[in-house]
Amino acid sequence: MEEQINQFMGTLVGYVWGTHTFILLVGCGLFFTLYLGAVQFRAFWHGIQVVMGKFDKHSDPGEITHFKALCSALSATVGLGNIAGVAVAISLGGPGATFWMIVTGLVGMVTKFVECTLAIKYRKVDDAGVVHGGPMYYITLGLGDWAKFLSVIYAVCVIFGSFGAVSLFQSNQVASIMHSSFGISQLLTGAVLCFLTAIVIIGGIKRIATVASKIVPAMAILYVGGALLVLALNFEQIPLMISLILDGACSGTAATGAFAGVVVRDVLMRGVQRACFSNEAGLGTAAIAHSAAKTKEAVREGVVAMLGPFIDTVVICSMTAFVIISSGLWSEDYANLGGVNLTADAFNKVIPGFGAYFIPVAVFLFAYSTLISWYYYGERAMEYLFPSTFVMGYKFLYVILIVVGSVWTLKPILDFSDAVIGIMIIPNIIALLLMSPRVKAWTTDYFSRLKAGKFD
Repeated sequence: MEEQINQFMGTLVGYVWGTHTFILLVGCGLFFTLYLGAVQFRAFWHGIQVVMGKFDKHSDPGEITHFKALCSALSATVGLGNIAGVAVAISLGGPGATFWMIVTGLVGMVTKFVECTLAIKYRKVDDAGVVHGGPMYYITLGLGDWAKFLSVIYAVCVIFGSFGAVSLFQSNQVASIMHSSFGISQLLTGAVLCFLTAIVIIGGIKRIATVASKIVPAMAILYVGGALLVLALNFEQIPLMISLILDGACSGTAATGAFAGVVVRDVLMRGVQRACFSNEAGLGTAAIAHSAAKTKEAVREGVVAMLGPFIDTVVICSMTAFVIISSGLWSEDYANLGGVNLTADAFNKVIPGFGAYFIPVAVFLFAYSTLISWYYYGERAMEYLFPSTFVMGYKFLYVILIVVGSVWTLKPILDFSDAVIGIMIIPNIIALLLMSPRVKAWTTDYFSRLKAGKFD
């Protein structure tokens, strides 16, 4: 019976996250890019200006600044996938996967723009000033009561996904890495993660955003800085690295099988999968965090949100890929050893012993940031489905599962969680496509006013 359950769950995950899913995500991103006039490129600098506070107004509705909203969303996406996931993608798909990962990240920027523009437009602010937003709300408020069932499906999937794919899985991976690297008890790591998560989430989105605004820039600078140091010391390999990435994107060279040729489709899919998994464009989760931003302009938060996939995928994921490819270790058989080992060894090859300490610390920080932000997503989903009295029970179960996950995980549960996270894409993409004409009209109006100098 157990073997049958494992097989069924494995098949379910494979179907939900099949090629058709990634074609849907990338296809929608390409459609939005054309339909909205490549807004992710032409409004890139404006997004940076907004994040830097140029258009902040304390009197605007919302709970957190644009910068804190971006950090909160990034803390959920910048995680183990940026270190381990990228390594696995390269070990299986070769250097060419990096090219398609970057392209998909750039395309995903506009999907995030659409999601978070809708999140601001259709959010609800209660009498206490607390914001309730995200796909659950823009699906129902934007499409009408007929779409209520889609928002319910979405909210249920967020809750289950937060338990398995985040609370259990993140703590399990961190505990395993800390134990193998430093001999630290897995239970102790779980207890520390549980405590650190609890003291943050108890303060709601304001405390989560405050912590995220400190930890996300710090860990991003730390990781990118470490990667740049390794690349600088290994600079003579950079021309070859660029050549391998560009040639591999078209030729289909893969690492598995020692340079055995594979079809370009497989290389492309490895890169696309990594980008989609990492930046969550199309899942709609970031819209929950961005909906809390202080602003009256929906499009303004959209341009902030689109910076997320750029930082997460184009910058941080690429840094991991560049270090691995320039090290030359990508051609060795790491597929069955775990992505973290490949990344750590790549750092170690250039600076002996560096990766053995640097990568476990980075993994701990990345996983912790994911834990605190995904709790907020689950909490908002709970509040959408149930009375507020249920939230405390969710909070207690979420932090307890962090400890449980550090010492024990059940594969079918993790597979089920991965599946429900994939299912979230369906109701979200339906809403994005149906409301895209509205987003286009709002975007045209906003940039017309911006160009006319109507904003302070």
